Amino acid sequence: MTHDIASWIRDRGISEVECIVPDMNGIQRGKVLPAGKFLKSLTDRTLRIPGSVFIVTVTGGYPEDIQHIVPDFDPDLILVPDASTIREAPGYKTPTAYVIADAYHSSGKPVEIAPRQILKKVLALYEAKGWRPVIAPEAEFYLVSKNLDADFPLVPPPGRSGRAETASEAFGLEALSEFEDIIEQIYDSCEKAELNIDTMIHEAGAAQLEVNFVHGDALALADQVLLFKRIVRQVALEHGVYATFMAKPMSDQPGSAMHIHQSILNAETGRNIFSTPNGRDSALFRSHVAGLVRLMPQILPMVAPNVNSFRRMRPDTAAPINVHWGTDNRSCGLRVPISEPKDRRVENRLPGADSNPYLAIAASLICGYIGMVERMVPPKMMEGNAYNRARTLSRTLEAALDRFSHCKPVKKELGEEFFEVFWAIKDAELYAYQSVISSWEREHLLLKV
Repeated sequence: MTHDIASWIRDRGISEVECIVPDMNGIQRGKVLPAGKFLKSLTDRTLRIPGSVFIVTVTGGYPEDIQHIVPDFDPDLILVPDASTIREAPGYKTPTAYVIADAYHSSGKPVEIAPRQILKKVLALYEAKGWRPVIAPEAEFYLVSKNLDADFPLVPPPGRSGRAETASEAFGLEALSEFEDIIEQIYDSCEKAELNIDTMIHEAGAAQLEVNFVHGDALALADQVLLFKRIVRQVALEHGVYATFMAKPMSDQPGSAMHIHQSILNAETGRNIFSTPNGRDSALFRSHVAGLVRLMPQILPMVAPNVNSFRRMRPDTAAPINVHWGTDNRSCGLRVPISEPKDRRVENRLPGADSNPYLAIAASLICGYIGMVERMVPPKMMEGNAYNRARTLSRTLEAALDRFSHCKPVKKELGEEFFEVFWAIKDAELYAYQSVISSWEREHLLLKV
């Protein structure tokens, strides 16, 4: 591995390396090193980071009562870069590379609670069965005007015409061309970073865009989504606007999702096991869907991790409120796109754009895996509008966390420590949020109650 990375860096004249560690929220943390020092660290194991990097909250704090997992004295972890993730970092004056690293204890054991390791654990379960997941994420995001005071709402930015959008422009080509310069730079940057993005469209929200990734290996796609967010935010700043992956950045606009298309191949033959030889839905396909139906509502915080995430999931807003499944039915939480048998897949529409891609993909795959192993049977396929059916997804992060902590089947596979740490981080963030008095409360309660 050292030789491969060293040759790659030398051939491209790289001067600096950003060594990236995704934390529990999918926030990129790590270190920036001169290329020479980075290469030296690969052999002398001096590339390290405090273990607390995996328990930091989105507000920069740390949860209490998990010292038995991450001790107060905060010992260092050893970072081992994954050679397959190294790529050129676009937009830097100094030739720079990105590389994503896994964390290990001094004993050589991987850090089990690390989000990237959680996804690896799930993929190992599939591998043991001779199965190989294929994933294709769709990531939505908004462009918004710079917001220097958090007390003010976000607003769409003006485009090339000098005007901001005020109405839905779903799939609008003229609307898309309003941000042509930004979009072209995103494409160029993704090409330089070797991110396999397919198409970009204008979504239903004002200045809301969506990118589809080319289907492929689950871990590689999670890595790409992580870096895509970084690149898009940097490109937007260069053009004087913000790019946000918040699930619901504006109250009068649709939310942003990260839909996950998933299918399973026979690892030996490459055949899609979701289809029978005569092209019909296989029993494994139906059991995979059944696992998603039964278990996704119980581990919802893994795909809806923030207070804001639950503002997205409202009726008739292109976001699900339950986990019905149906063919080409976008009102359902689980949609089965029309496709050839070899491409049969299910689209999980629950994850928000704000979710950690490693944990969102891991959550979706582990639910399907348990369904397949336990031969679960799905409910009847939905015909018609799923918004007319009862809401089965939690309405708030608080309610979702309570269900999450009691999901024994998934906890057994992902580990007690991960569940405890993830819950503690989200509970601490929830407490911080609930300590804030909102403008709505001042507006409607101050002089009335």
